[in-house]
Amino acid sequence: MKICIVSDSHDRGPMLATAIAEAKTRGAECVLHCGDLIGTNTLLASLKLELPIHVIHGNNLGDPVSISRLACGSGGQLQYHGNDADLTLAERRIFMTHYPHIGEAFACAGDHDLVCCGHSHEPEIRCLDNVKGGQTWLVNPGTVAGLGAPAATWIFGDLATMTFELQELER
Repeated sequence: MKICIVSDSHDRGPMLATAIAEAKTRGAECVLHCGDLIGTNTLLASLKLELPIHVIHGNNLGDPVSISRLACGSGGQLQYHGNDADLTLAERRIFMTHYPHIGEAFACAGDHDLVCCGHSHEPEIRCLDNVKGGQTWLVNPGTVAGLGAPAATWIFGDLATMTFELQELER
């Protein structure tokens, strides 16, 4: 399963939709948003692309009640998990958090194949040794909005091969 990993869209709906559309053309079947979405308007164009979207909070909550209502009315396409998410996709255990330090701790614990985070607006793709003797991928897509960063970025991932590629949006 191919996925689109984004974070920190900060109400920049067109940029979020552009990243998701690019990922969809490359075969993505699902979107993971690692927080700082802000509001429902950010999601409207992206929902038209008809991919399942998993969303968590960030430190900029915006309007969580409105996002929850949109999720309830989306027929399962939008899943709003709250503070973090523990998912299984394509037989891979995935944990989503907004904060990199929490992401690193979960990756080191070894209960997940992939841990996704955001917040720093700095993209990172690392494979960490975990306490269970295995390895866990830790990925931070940076900011799809490009705020306070040299570029607007997102990650295209393949859960079958556990490969992750940083992508840049043209501004």
